Amino acid sequence: MLHATENTLAKYEALVASLRAIDGMNERRPGIFYRKSKAFLHFHEDPTGLYADLRMYVNDEFVRMRVTSRVEQSALITLVTSALTQPVRK
Repeated sequence: MLHATENTLAKYEALVASLRAIDGMNERRPGIFYRKSKAFLHFHEDPTGLYADLRMYVNDEFVRMRVTSRVEQSALITLVTSALTQPVRK
C-alpha cells in the first residue's frame, strides 16, 4: 500500500479537517500527524479504499483500519481521541 497522495486526501477533506481540529497532534506533512516527536497517524491508498495507520500506545504499534465510509471515519475519530488520552511510551 502506498502512502496517500495529496490528491487522494483532497477527496477526504472533511475527515482530514476533523483530524486537524483535534488538539494533541500536529500535521507535519499533509495527512501525516505526529504526537510530540512520534509518528501518530498517516494514510495509505489502495484500490479497496483509504486506510489509516494509527499508533496505539497500549502496545506502541500501529493499527491499520479502513476509513473510506463515514462510519469508518467516525470510528477513526473516536480511536484518535481515545489514543490521545493514553500516555506516550518511550
